[in-house]
Amino acid sequence: MSGVMHNVDQRTQMVGQNRLEMLLFRLASKQVYGINVFKVKEVLPCPRLTSMPKSKAVVRGVSHIRGGTTPILDLGLAIGLKPLEKVEEAFVIVTEYNGKTQGFLVNSVDRIVNMKWEDILPPPKGSGHAHYLTAVTRLDEQLVEIIDVEKILAEVSPVNEEVGAGVITDEARAAAVSLKVLICDDSRIARKQIERCVQQIGIETVTLEDGKQAWDHLQAMLSEGKDPLQEYAMLISDIEMPEMDGYTLTTRVRDDPQLRGLHIILHTSLSGVFNQNMVRKVGADEFQAKFHPDELAQKVIDRILSMGGIVPALEE
Repeated sequence: MSGVMHNVDQRTQMVGQNRLEMLLFRLASKQVYGINVFKVKEVLPCPRLTSMPKSKAVVRGVSHIRGGTTPILDLGLAIGLKPLEKVEEAFVIVTEYNGKTQGFLVNSVDRIVNMKWEDILPPPKGSGHAHYLTAVTRLDEQLVEIIDVEKILAEVSPVNEEVGAGVITDEARAAAVSLKVLICDDSRIARKQIERCVQQIGIETVTLEDGKQAWDHLQAMLSEGKDPLQEYAMLISDIEMPEMDGYTLTTRVRDDPQLRGLHIILHTSLSGVFNQNMVRKVGADEFQAKFHPDELAQKVIDRILSMGGIVPALEE
């Protein structure tokens, strides 16, 4: 397994080129799943687990890993499959999301593959909202499903979505009048969290599901003679998204003379110095780790106050 994870740090250098590397794994069947290597800290045979009283069934226990206590989640059970039976033969993918470390119990781990984000597509239309997928792709004539980990974590340990008392001032609410924010995230849960945060300030939102949709939306506005900089106070975008990631979206916006002034916050569950360096490299205005409603709200408020709240909404 050490061979699978060897030189993961070097592999993340492709971020910003609309590429990623996925760690492929299986749960209780032949179906293949994928997770971005950049979120994987390590992969190891399932360690000894200690049960946690009154915890949800999906939390199979906790384990002492590298000096810390890490919760271990049964990933199959979390997405509606049967619980993993032979735990002693399973593997744990230790990940970091939103600054928190957790392990996902899986049946087997396969390999790391190099992919283009443009080859990774949203779930099929008509699949509803009950599924746990953010994207799908094909590899070696087989469907690979990418799980919405943020949805799982929100169900296991819900986050507070309310902006704290005193963060949103009367001045901020007054400045928010007639402003809009464009939100772009492939996770439905994440979109709802951001939308709720921004709307608490009093700002109207428009939500899209990936970078390509956002880019096409902005280009369509320009072709219709509209000015996105007059309609939107900012763009809040995820980084990891099918078809076009947030880094590529930001780069394209900055390369377009009509769009380059758009204020961009990259809002992501990715963390670390490398990611913040990439944010600066592609020209985003700010970086915000998910999900801290007070911090995100404050960034939005600072932006609208700097504008004076005078950007008019376009006529419907």
